[in-house]
Amino acid sequence: MKRFVMLVAGVLAAWMSGWIALTILPRQQLATVQAPAGLAPYTPAQLAGRRVYVADGCLYCHSQQPRTADFGPDGLRGWGRASVPGDYFYDDPHLLGTSRTGPDLLNIGVRQPSEDWHLIHLYQPRALVPGSIMPAFRFLFEVKDRAAPGDRVVPVPPQWVPPGKVVTARPEALALVAYLRGLNRSYQASGEMGGHHGQ
Repeated sequence: MKRFVMLVAGVLAAWMSGWIALTILPRQQLATVQAPAGLAPYTPAQLAGRRVYVADGCLYCHSQQPRTADFGPDGLRGWGRASVPGDYFYDDPHLLGTSRTGPDLLNIGVRQPSEDWHLIHLYQPRALVPGSIMPAFRFLFEVKDRAAPGDRVVPVPPQWVPPGKVVTARPEALALVAYLRGLNRSYQASGEMGGHHGQ
């Protein structure tokens, strides 16, 4: 009986120390983190696009956490400085991602500021990036005989559009592009504690 009590006490002690190390201490460390001066809250359009990003599974192939130079060549890839806790101040939930089938997107709004580029890329990635394995998100678009007033016509290269048709963006595509273009963490992040590291 005494051994059983010691075993239970040991298991509880191990569980408690793990819980403190993984839950309590990080929460205390992050409690004082504030939004950096260069980071603005998401606009309503960007928040709508963020929901599309989640619903369409973009986070399964893209991370949002550039690493420090000692963890990988993310800076050399043009993905920006290593992320810091404040970069995610307005993110709920955080979309850090764990896989990099595609590039990190935390600063895609800096690398690709063009709305046309993003819309074409979503409609047919290989129109802009030959050999890309990203799926085409054509369900975010409509192919029509002619555009109606107010339609956002996407300038897809002719070889990717049926002859005599035009491609127009649905509201979900425009929202997603607003979110992607808003991913810009190029401001100075001095004074923040250590960065996040991804795979």
